Amino acid sequence: MSEQEQEMDISGVKIAIVDDAKTIRMMMSHTLRGMGCEVECAEDGYKALGLLRRFKPDLIFLDITMPELDGYQTCTLIRNAEDTRDTPVVMLSSSDGIFDIAKGQARGATAHVTKIPPESVLRQLIFNHTRQRKVA
Repeated sequence: MSEQEQEMDISGVKIAIVDDAKTIRMMMSHTLRGMGCEVECAEDGYKALGLLRRFKPDLIFLDITMPELDGYQTCTLIRNAEDTRDTPVVMLSSSDGIFDIAKGQARGATAHVTKIPPESVLRQLIFNHTRQRKVA
């Protein structure tokens, strides 16, 4: 582990990945587990809601484009539920369009990232959005 990685240690952080693409779930979970995170995945918004109640993640990566319940709708439901209202939600998108970012923010998203983010970006996002919760 490099000195910078040691300074941004995210081991033990609980991450939920919600994406309908199996490849994205597999690649991100493999990378995050390699960083020491606990990872659970769901392939749609409905399954995510059950997962979040059971797993209680420290941070959620949420795909925007999913069938039935899309990422924006799922984010709204996450924000309206008492037990997940304060959990950081990072929207995963195929693009970094201003419309996607603005719509995500309007629904309560904490951040937006183009998938699949590099390891350094993942580490920085997770560290920045979970360290305040660990301190509190």
